[in-house]
Amino acid sequence: MSNALSKITAAILAVVLLYLVPAVQSAQREEDYRALMAYNTLVRFTDAVRNKGYLSRGMYNDFVNELATAGGEYMIDMEYRHKKYHPEYSDPADSSTFLDRFSVHYEAYYSQDILSILFPDEPALDKKEEPMYRMEAGDYFTVTITHLSRTPITVLYDFLYGETRTSSSEVLNYGGMVLNEDY
Repeated sequence: MSNALSKITAAILAVVLLYLVPAVQSAQREEDYRALMAYNTLVRFTDAVRNKGYLSRGMYNDFVNELATAGGEYMIDMEYRHKKYHPEYSDPADSSTFLDRFSVHYEAYYSQDILSILFPDEPALDKKEEPMYRMEAGDYFTVTITHLSRTPITVLYDFLYGETRTSSSEVLNYGGMVLNEDY
């Protein structure tokens, strides 16, 4: 009886070692390549926007198409923080009480604000140029992408560990200061 049990255990272990372990490693490698490709796409797009000082409709469409080739579905969140200088007064009602200093404040604009300029509801008929979202040097532009679709590694992990994850754990974030105004 113990001889038959050991043979069954050995057969199950052989199947796991021969098929399941390489499948998990291959899926993990594929996931790493996909994440690396998505991150490289994110860095190229964000650096292009920061170096040029504007975001055009073509740049955004190219970014979305490149992300689609990376594999999976992504949620894209953009944040643009515009730097504003406010003079400081001891009495705000009296302009002669200027304190010789300025405070810096940032006005934040998000994906909905940016995309409404790039893709207006009613396009202007008299404009021949592509719409663009202009930025100023010293402002900040950040893009966050969240992977939404299930990959082979998540399917295998769910099978092995018996759980299903509903939320994505992969969030890629990149951004920085706008360096140029090349428009």
